[in-house]
Amino acid sequence: MTDSRQRSISVETITPRILMVRGQRVLIDTDLAMLYGTSTKALNQAVKRNARRFPPDFMFRLTLEERSEVVTNCDHLRQLKFSPSLPHVFTEHGTLMAASVLNTARAIEASVYVVRTFVRLREMLAAHKELAQRLAVLERKMTSHDGAIRSLVTAIRQLMTPPAPKAKRIGFRA
Repeated sequence: MTDSRQRSISVETITPRILMVRGQRVLIDTDLAMLYGTSTKALNQAVKRNARRFPPDFMFRLTLEERSEVVTNCDHLRQLKFSPSLPHVFTEHGTLMAASVLNTARAIEASVYVVRTFVRLREMLAAHKELAQRLAVLERKMTSHDGAIRSLVTAIRQLMTPPAPKAKRIGFRA
């Protein structure tokens, strides 16, 4: 396992390679090829031979602007800057379909980890949404409690101030 393509696959090694493009979590073709133990050219050829298996929600090509942004934000993709063609990106379903068209032991093994990574990211996102909702509820409660606490403090202060002494009348009493 000295070849860089044969390094161990884990959710932790895949997670930083998942990018957000057009509101979707995707893997770029060079990263997917590395994970599946093949060349980018071989991956793209297999995809091209099976184009009907890759609708736009499974795979799409980056625009020039998107490629520039990816190259700028991801140091490991700087070689794409000089590539004559625009890279493909694969959604979660596209990564599975790519493993099925490659049909190698390495691709099948790696696809399991890729799917687990996508699921883990989805769960983390759901947990963050739930946490944000709980914080919003807590803030609303605090706002209503603040008003109640203020009125309670005002009432306590009123009780703490001694009543003004009644003035004794001066003069004749009948």
